[in-house]
Amino acid sequence: MLELLLCSLFTLLPDYLYRRYVQGKRLGKEITLYSVWFELRWGIVGCLMLTIALITMIFYFHPSTTSAALFFRTVPIVPEIPGRVAEVNVGFSAPVSKGTVLFRLDSSKQEAAVETARRKIAEVEAQLVAAKVDVAKAEAQLQQANSDYKQSKDELDVKSELQRRNPGIVPQRDIEKLQVLVDGRQAAIDAATAAKRSAEMQVSTLLPAEKASAEAALAQAQVEYEKTFIRAGVDGRVEQFLLRPGDIVNPLMRPAGVLIPEGAGQTALQAGFGQIEAQVLKPGMIAEAACVSLPWTIIPMVITTVQDYISTGQFRGGEQLIDASAAKPGTILAVLEPIEKGGLDGVTAGSTCIVNAYTSNHEIIAAKDTGTLKGIGLHAIDAVGLVHAMLLRIQALLLPIKTLVLSGH
Repeated sequence: MLELLLCSLFTLLPDYLYRRYVQGKRLGKEITLYSVWFELRWGIVGCLMLTIALITMIFYFHPSTTSAALFFRTVPIVPEIPGRVAEVNVGFSAPVSKGTVLFRLDSSKQEAAVETARRKIAEVEAQLVAAKVDVAKAEAQLQQANSDYKQSKDELDVKSELQRRNPGIVPQRDIEKLQVLVDGRQAAIDAATAAKRSAEMQVSTLLPAEKASAEAALAQAQVEYEKTFIRAGVDGRVEQFLLRPGDIVNPLMRPAGVLIPEGAGQTALQAGFGQIEAQVLKPGMIAEAACVSLPWTIIPMVITTVQDYISTGQFRGGEQLIDASAAKPGTILAVLEPIEKGGLDGVTAGSTCIVNAYTSNHEIIAAKDTGTLKGIGLHAIDAVGLVHAMLLRIQALLLPIKTLVLSGH
């Protein structure tokens, strides 16, 4: 309607003024309800054509959409393991900080595993003490074996020396017995040395390895025990948290609730524009938004990202063929951020908004190689954005009335 009134000022009004003051035709006399088409046909046709051209140019170069919202990410509250809820620490709706325990699962099995691992460590430590005693015992046995060997070796050496100096003074049989005894004592030394090495190996390598394995088992059991405590991963707010003790939760089938991160929906606005405007939408374009949850307010924004893919065109490989005729027309997703810091303060996350984006050709117009006619045309394109800005403000002004009064709620 606003475009029609504007175009009538340049087409229908001049035609009427010509008929009135040049041809002398008056309303209600020569110009009646039955003759208005014949008398003002040039102005009416020109007004309709100019209105259609103006509306097309406005909506193409200055895209508008009502499919805009402050989408926000939610974090599902799910445990890593299934189990029965033993304790709930938050209510239906409550702010939480990162690391806060939201609820706890029954942990009797995990506690038993932790205690078993601790007992195993204690057992290994006891074995380590016993092994150190075995090392001391082996050292004593080695000293005794060395003493016995030295004694028998000295006796053998003495009798062998006497036999060498005075053959026949010592029976050969005694020397042979002493040699066998020395060899046995040497074997005893070797056995004691091996026993000592075995005991030292137990103390230095085997038992420490067993202790490390037991400590790793304890750490694993402790990790499994910690999984029974479900904590908040980020700062935020728990909403509609209806979990109660005795409920069964499963990470695959039944989440426990939803956590909304702090500041969710307060940084960017997502808007879906028509596909025909894909060549017009560019990062850096100035835009304005009017949101339902913040009436009578225009928020200046800027387009930061234009998604290169339309969501309706995606598919997953499977056993069915794709039918392109079944796909619904999708939209070009653009992400907008407020120009001023805190521009979205007061807008409820998830709120629906109306968004206008405005094409600016200032740099092209200011370029030296831009012709006069092209510059005038680009000036006209930029100027008609004012009409769209007026429409947005009218929509923002009428939005509460339309919602509260005319909708019937």
